[in-house]
Amino acid sequence: MTVTAARAGMTIYFYGADEVPYGCFSNFSAHGVDLDGHWWPTVEHYFQAQKFLGTRHAHVIRQASTPLQAAKRGRDRSKPLRRDWERVKDDVMRRAVDAKFRTHADIREILLATGDEEIVEDTTSDHYWGRGRTGTGKNMLGRILMRTRTRLRA
Repeated sequence: MTVTAARAGMTIYFYGADEVPYGCFSNFSAHGVDLDGHWWPTVEHYFQAQKFLGTRHAHVIRQASTPLQAAKRGRDRSKPLRRDWERVKDDVMRRAVDAKFRTHADIREILLATGDEEIVEDTTSDHYWGRGRTGTGKNMLGRILMRTRTRLRA
């Protein structure tokens, strides 16, 4: 698949894993990664499991049948999060996103074809990883994708 570069000044919005061509930017996209000695079906599986590193619950999340199920299990607050989670969560996401785009040449091409355009996770429900309800969210996933794009070019 060849994707042409986005127009100058255009912001690329993504959310659903089934959106063409940018659904591959979603953590729910079916692009597995090999990290920490295990195969993870999606970045979402890996990210959610890392909240419970070294526990049986992490394994249960890795075995989830869908990324949505992995997300639900990872958001289960009856299980204690690792103590350093708030400090390490961005690095966990960076590592997983980097592995995803280094592993899969087809989506690496899509990411690189975005040129220097801003990439935004278009979710109103997440003010940290996406743009949030007001559009002024941190967009950390979009920022990580843009940093990954820069590193892949180097």
